Amino acid sequence: MQSHEIDYEIHGSDMQMVEIELDPEETVIAEAGAMCFMEEGIEFEAKLGDGSEPDQGFFGRLWGGAKRAITGESLFITHFTNAGNGKQKVAFAAPYPGKIVPVNLDEVGGEVLCQKDAFLAAARGTKIGIGFSKKLGAGFFGGEGFILQKLSGDGMAFMHACGTIIQKELQGETLRVDTGCLVGFTSEVEYDIEQAGNLKSMMFGGEGLFLATLRGTGTVWLQSLPFSKLAETVVTHSSSFLNIRNAVDQLE
Repeated sequence: MQSHEIDYEIHGSDMQMVEIELDPEETVIAEAGAMCFMEEGIEFEAKLGDGSEPDQGFFGRLWGGAKRAITGESLFITHFTNAGNGKQKVAFAAPYPGKIVPVNLDEVGGEVLCQKDAFLAAARGTKIGIGFSKKLGAGFFGGEGFILQKLSGDGMAFMHACGTIIQKELQGETLRVDTGCLVGFTSEVEYDIEQAGNLKSMMFGGEGLFLATLRGTGTVWLQSLPFSKLAETVVTHSSSFLNIRNAVDQLE
């Protein structure tokens, strides 16, 4: 199915939202709970499927939802359709500070693999599936397990990630990345993991035991602050603050 053509604008710098303009009967699909606002002519419905295969039966859609649930995402995808006469807008935002990455799938070979919670929204016609890591080592130690999200199609898709985002173009090169900093990559890029230096470096270098290795020719998107590190820092600082407060209360 050919994807709907949508216009969009990204607002903000560090806590962004994407505003999508829909012509009549155009539809955008989004992760459950991502919507910020929608104009009067927009109607929405939670569905099991992504709408990329209209003739797919109930059990096919159920299986598709189950595969998404394996990646930790919602069983349902919300479809937002312009049911009015003129252009209408709907906006989506990520659940944590960071950037929204617009990707024209038609320009990157029709397929992107991304971390399991990176999908935000896409034009109807985009297929949202799962991609298994090819290497056993990548499955066990790659940070995202065996399963990555796979976005396929020829329209616009939007990923979100934490911190600052950079886009690197590999030309037959090898790039080693902290496993948590990898947002996504095009399907031509080979993904694997490797040991992070010698035993001393692994234990005391602070970079973890393994690094993600990306080889080949294609596009890679990286984030400066993995959400897991942000959450760990918040929890650690909150715990330290509570310990100090308890100590002060005891002195009083």
